[in-house]
Amino acid sequence: MKRLQLYIIKSFIGPFFVTLIISLFVLLMQFLWVYLDDLVGKGLNLNIIAEFVVYTLAMLMTNALPLAILLASIMTFGDLGENNELLAMKAAGISLYRIVAPVVVLSICLSVGAFFFSNMVIPEAYRKLASLMRSIQVLKPDIVVKEGVFSNEIDGFSIKVGKKSRNGDMLYDILIYDHREGKGNGNVTVADSGTMKITKDKKYMVLNLFSGQRYNEVNENHGKRTYPSRTDKFKKQTLYTELQDMELGRRDEGMYKNAYKALNNKQLVVYEDSISKEVDKLREQYALSINYIDPVNYGISRISRNDTSGIIPQKLKHYYDINSLVANMNHPNKLEAVQRALNSARSNMRSIQVSEEGIMLSVRILNRFEIEWHKKYTFALACLIFLLIGAPLGAIIRKGGLGMPLVVSVLLFIFYWIMSTTGEKIARDSASGVWHGVWFSSLFFLPAGIYLTYKAANDSIVFNFAAYAGFFRKLIFWKKKKVIDENIEG
Repeated sequence: MKRLQLYIIKSFIGPFFVTLIISLFVLLMQFLWVYLDDLVGKGLNLNIIAEFVVYTLAMLMTNALPLAILLASIMTFGDLGENNELLAMKAAGISLYRIVAPVVVLSICLSVGAFFFSNMVIPEAYRKLASLMRSIQVLKPDIVVKEGVFSNEIDGFSIKVGKKSRNGDMLYDILIYDHREGKGNGNVTVADSGTMKITKDKKYMVLNLFSGQRYNEVNENHGKRTYPSRTDKFKKQTLYTELQDMELGRRDEGMYKNAYKALNNKQLVVYEDSISKEVDKLREQYALSINYIDPVNYGISRISRNDTSGIIPQKLKHYYDINSLVANMNHPNKLEAVQRALNSARSNMRSIQVSEEGIMLSVRILNRFEIEWHKKYTFALACLIFLLIGAPLGAIIRKGGLGMPLVVSVLLFIFYWIMSTTGEKIARDSASGVWHGVWFSSLFFLPAGIYLTYKAANDSIVFNFAAYAGFFRKLIFWKKKKVIDENIEG
């Protein structure tokens, strides 16, 4: 029996690592495509690129690991079914539960490891990736000048080139606006041709100009004479300018330490408790800032914002018979009381709307921390759920390789991802409880996995659509027969 268990585990481990690498690669390409504009032309060395890829792969593991388990389990048991190995095991009296048991134990170990990975490694990877991304985004690219378009990539200069040589060494019809003195477009240089180079240390830009003129507005008064502008002609002129942010400067990781993705579960609980208290305090302050009408003096008073004790003012504790008060008022006093009540109601309505927006913003922040706390557990459980779905599906489909298993896995994972994303959005917007929104997809797929496992273990037909059609036909026929019997009895 131990040999059989080892054989099942070996059959699973190979496809698992292959599919995990494929999943990570596909997700990495998708991630890089989104941030392609922030990475291209930055002159990054291989160490920075490798560091960026490692942190990104760690963040993508939450999607890649469940997908790899699903695909590997379908491939493994589909291949066993296609080669009639499952049939031989069942003929020897070994149930599907015992066949799947070694992989289930392995999946449980992966789930436990996934939880600790998401709780300890991913927060650290997120801080480093966010810091590195910010450092790369502010890093200026190599100077790229396009034909017929002004380039503002060099601080203090706006450069336009009419034409470039094929190899890009020579520039023609050059127009340069020098803004270093902050006087607008008062300093303009026009040249027939020129070359642009950046020093090896990437600290200076050297621009050699040939056959041109320089126009400079001069705001100097010498007695009664004024020199409004100055024109200098040159055959060759060299401009040097210092380049800023051409080297990667690491941003402090501490600025991201309070982000919900950068916290482990213990830290998330502390932040949730702190934010919950702030939300309760906001609600109390907004409630105490509402205007109320003093029925005796017909005055409008405001509960002090500094009074956070929650004690209702003494005037509001008395019971007033509004009908009696109104009946004893003369007409002008009635009009005045109604007008004051309307003004107070409108003021309270505006205050409530503003208060609600502020409270909802704080609640959304609180929901994000709570969602992240739950996601670490749903990520671990997803590894086990997808095995319970993939193993029986492979035994039912009986197709190995990357054909049918890949199609089924991708479709199931997309469906799971849509449900998870929708549930998180609902929880984030407080349309439902956080627990319900985050765990909705898991609670849907877990019974499905148990059902498929039961069906595969009992050799039940799951994808026989003719059987389902026959069941619905019988159901419709039964309803029609019931209606006819009721009409006859009536």
